Amino acid sequence: MNFKIPLAWLQLVQQKVRFLVAVAGIAFIVLLMFIQLGFQDALYSSATAVHQSLKGDLFVVSSQYKSLTSNQSFSRTRLYQALGFDGVESVSPMYVQFAKLKNPVNNEKYSIYVIGFDPGRSVLNIPEVEENLDKLKITDMMLFDRDSRSEFGPIPERFDQGQTEQTVEIFPFNSLIGYRVRVAGLFSLGPSFGVDGNLIVSDSTFLRINPNTRPAEMIDVGVITLKPGTDANKVLKDLQASLPNDVQVFTYQGFIDFEKQYWAVRTPIGFILSLMLTMASVVGVVIVYQILYSNIATQFVAYATLKAMGYANRYLLNVVFQQALILAVLSYIPGFIFSVLLYDFAMKATKLPIVMTFNNAALVFVSATLMCLTSGSLAINKLRSADPADIF
Repeated sequence: MNFKIPLAWLQLVQQKVRFLVAVAGIAFIVLLMFIQLGFQDALYSSATAVHQSLKGDLFVVSSQYKSLTSNQSFSRTRLYQALGFDGVESVSPMYVQFAKLKNPVNNEKYSIYVIGFDPGRSVLNIPEVEENLDKLKITDMMLFDRDSRSEFGPIPERFDQGQTEQTVEIFPFNSLIGYRVRVAGLFSLGPSFGVDGNLIVSDSTFLRINPNTRPAEMIDVGVITLKPGTDANKVLKDLQASLPNDVQVFTYQGFIDFEKQYWAVRTPIGFILSLMLTMASVVGVVIVYQILYSNIATQFVAYATLKAMGYANRYLLNVVFQQALILAVLSYIPGFIFSVLLYDFAMKATKLPIVMTFNNAALVFVSATLMCLTSGSLAINKLRSADPADIF
């Protein structure tokens, strides 16, 4: 009988305007969930973009390392000590540091992230970088990130138009003396919440850009490549046990996870995104509860009449849960559609990797369903008190 008479649906659409307002309200909560998850994923994905592009098995960083943008250097002697361990095939030092790039159009200086390494031993698994390694071997040449934000000027556009002799000026922080480099090519990496743009140079050019602030001995990341068939975890334990405590060693995935943990726990942006996602869920429960409670109050006499006709509480409670499910599904559809549109708009505006994923789509659908069912379980307390005497 419960499925032959669509009581839940008929009660919801009895007042069409209120029903549409209810769907719109829940859809907005769904949209908020999608936005929070999208930016959270973009935070972690962009913060670990360099890590995911690294070409190596183990990675050595300073014991004071917090994140890749924090610039904690250590002696490259520690990296070369790793060459003495069984299973280690090669090591490559990598330098990273912020500098200021002068916009060639308006001459304004903007912070940019500079990555330096020996072009003879590439540490980045980026096809465009691999294709231009020979150019990087020439002093004063650089590769520019085409996905950098627009404040750096039309460098990618000019290069694509054939202006291959572009020269830009890079300034170390707290220095008025710039260093001129030529654009040798482009690559794609993208900005993050802490980085507006990237450029890649050889280690020698990196040291020329930072002549007084960075000794060649001090590096930021040591990339270790193991021999084929070597157990990475065994070498990791050997290095951790033998190297001095001024450095720490990570596996590829461990390095990525450490960076994610930093942004999730130790930065305000990670905390705020998690808090807003939680608050959106709580507000959603309250809104759906008010909708279902109001519907039950409006139909209270009808429910009492059904009880007088012999319908058990289980039937009536099932009607409320059906209404919760209907609201969840119908609200999810417009919330999903608008989220996809907003993702595309936000990605173009910020150049952050804000994309819809199957995991997020499924997670929000389950969350919206649980949110509505939770509200339904709270609202049925009103329904249990329905008394046949109320019809008189």
